[in-house]
Amino acid sequence: MTISTIQIKEETKKTLQSMKLHPRETYEEVIERILEDLRELSEETIADIEEARKEIESGKFVTHEQLKKDLGL
Repeated sequence: MTISTIQIKEETKKTLQSMKLHPRETYEEVIERILEDLRELSEETIADIEEARKEIESGKFVTHEQLKKDLGL
């Protein structure tokens, strides 16, 4: 195994820290988990996410508050 040092912003480090499942989990393990999750996304899921992003950008969405109001909750 080759070990490399990388530079990341302090904010990125804090984000990775917050994603640890336990205090002794390494950043390598956190990054591997993230990458594994990304690999598991199917092409269909990626297309669905992109479509949802486009809908949100164009204003085609309802907030939780509006939905509760519409449903009388």
